Amino acid sequence: MSTQFEESDYALKPHERPLILGSPASPDHPPARRHAYFAIGCLIGITQGLGNGLVAVNLVYAQGTLGLYSDEATWLTAAYFMVYASANLILVKFRQQFGLRRFVTSMLVTYTAIALLHLIVQGFWSAVAVRAISAISAAGLSSMGIYYLMQAMPAPKRMLGMIVGISVPQLATPLARVLSPGLLQTGNWHRLGWFELGMALATLAAVMVLPLPPSERRKVFEPADFLTLGLLAPGLALFVAVFSEGRIEWWTDRAWLGWSLAGSVALISTGLIVEHCRVSPLINTRWLGTREVLRVMLIAAAIRILLSEQTFGSFGLLTLFGMLNDQMITLNSIILAASITGIVVSALTFNPGNPGKPIAVAALLIAIGAFMDAGATNLSRPANFYLSQGLIGFASLLFLGRAMVLGASRMVLAGGGNYLVSFVVVFNISQSVGGVVGSTLLGTFQTVRERFHSNELVQSLVMSNPVVAAQVREGAWQLSQRVSREANVLAYNDVFLLVGVLASLTVVWGVVIQWLMWRRGEISPLILLQQQAMKTKPAQANRKSPE
Repeated sequence: MSTQFEESDYALKPHERPLILGSPASPDHPPARRHAYFAIGCLIGITQGLGNGLVAVNLVYAQGTLGLYSDEATWLTAAYFMVYASANLILVKFRQQFGLRRFVTSMLVTYTAIALLHLIVQGFWSAVAVRAISAISAAGLSSMGIYYLMQAMPAPKRMLGMIVGISVPQLATPLARVLSPGLLQTGNWHRLGWFELGMALATLAAVMVLPLPPSERRKVFEPADFLTLGLLAPGLALFVAVFSEGRIEWWTDRAWLGWSLAGSVALISTGLIVEHCRVSPLINTRWLGTREVLRVMLIAAAIRILLSEQTFGSFGLLTLFGMLNDQMITLNSIILAASITGIVVSALTFNPGNPGKPIAVAALLIAIGAFMDAGATNLSRPANFYLSQGLIGFASLLFLGRAMVLGASRMVLAGGGNYLVSFVVVFNISQSVGGVVGSTLLGTFQTVRERFHSNELVQSLVMSNPVVAAQVREGAWQLSQRVSREANVLAYNDVFLLVGVLASLTVVWGVVIQWLMWRRGEISPLILLQQQAMKTKPAQANRKSPE
């Protein structure tokens, strides 16, 4: 099939053409333009994550404004991830067939319209629908942010743009926690929607002022693509729904959870079988099933699950003590600053010869932070978590971009752009679904341990103890509340210990992998890519530009 170029204001040299269908060209920009690309890329990344972040950290306010039960409020974030998990399956080919500029315009206009709808909706189901639709545009913005930040880097350092681009959206959650108290003081829950709308409009204006360089496009959609999407999208959606609601409605109390999980396994398995048998699949299962790629994906997913210690563990414990975002502004500011530092350190210390080393360092920092939190008591307050959560915030952004770059480089070596697209899609799925699964698994473990500790504490209460007798005289209900709170604190400490142990095992696993690679004499895939680039550069310089 013929390949067409979008209309371009750039006079592209042969080596500046897009490396992947649907991605922008890579011209040599002057410094001022690169700085502008960097600023817009960061704006896109924050905008992409902030919409869901503001909802996720303010579910209590949403519950009150919309009159929802706790299980209903959870559907607002569940609906987002149910769609986000599979959105890139179709968006990748949309970008390849219709061009990058049309893709960018469509995503931003859609995102702005959804932000506006947030201000109008009042009912439960309409709010859920808005969150689900917003996930499609947010998934598109994630790739846009990466492209802008890659344009901000000189040609030899384009991988740094990918590291920063995949990391910046992760700042949205701590930033949302810092901004929410001020926004909610000036209005109700819908004031968050006004802020999201403002960010969307600012992003749209910035992208119109400085668009991305042109991309190549051609007809790529096949009928089988929609069969795959029809299998994987509902399969992933059911999987996310089960893990979002399982802990709240409890796994054995609702039959729909079991049926949905069985249905998700059947749909995902069938979809992967279809992809395995296709000539031009959306997801190249053969290369994604290789040892090297599976290793990267497993480590990235494992650390993503461990990072749930921050989103569920420490904040869950502080919420148990009645702490809201208003009382945790300093803590969240420290996490935000530590996360930004993690991005900077990850970019400045990037070593193509050993890109996986910081991943083990990140796991070690998570282990240290989790073990520090394991000594929490009912007197613990946000100040007790400054150092531990700062370490975990730093670790989260130290690892994420590196894992993405390491896996992407292996896919480029394996088979070029098509395999890279497969990896990016699956990596995004693993990270979004991994976050939901991690919070749910830790939450389930905490609930089980709370019941165990509550039973142990109740059995230890005897009327012969004068303290217990005095508490009973004051009121059995107050005693029950104190027992429940103490049991929850002990259960959260068990969660922190579990995360610390698992993170320590991840460190050992990473060190063993590094040692085995050194023993086998394996060369970093990034070094191999650089060597290939040096060999092909003269040939590219002599190639004539296409008509």
